[in-house]
Amino acid sequence: MNKPIETANAPKPIGPYSQAIAFGNLVWVSGCIALDAHSGAMVDENLTAETHQVLKNLKAIVEASGSSMSKIVKTTIYLTDMGSFTAVNEIYGQYFKNPYPARETVEVAALPKGARVEISCVASL
Repeated sequence: MNKPIETANAPKPIGPYSQAIAFGNLVWVSGCIALDAHSGAMVDENLTAETHQVLKNLKAIVEASGSSMSKIVKTTIYLTDMGSFTAVNEIYGQYFKNPYPARETVEVAALPKGARVEISCVASL
């Protein structure tokens, strides 16, 4: 049975989807952008701040599911500019320890709300 995960510590979905869905011993976290959980406004003063907010949102949802960042097994990073890869990668590395999750990073034409980075994940419970 699908169990929706919801936390006030991360932004509410901006469409018809759940922050995350737990099923069995896994949780699938929807793509997170740099929305502030309380104001709903984009944190977009620079790529560094935006990336930190994305990862804070992801962490809040993962923890609300009963999992943790160390139990993330797979991430997907979406960037609007692959030239941001190195900067995002440096920040991403501050949130994960070895063994790192499997992942891919892809460049996309655009993201919701003008975001420059979006990250989704799968974690074990």
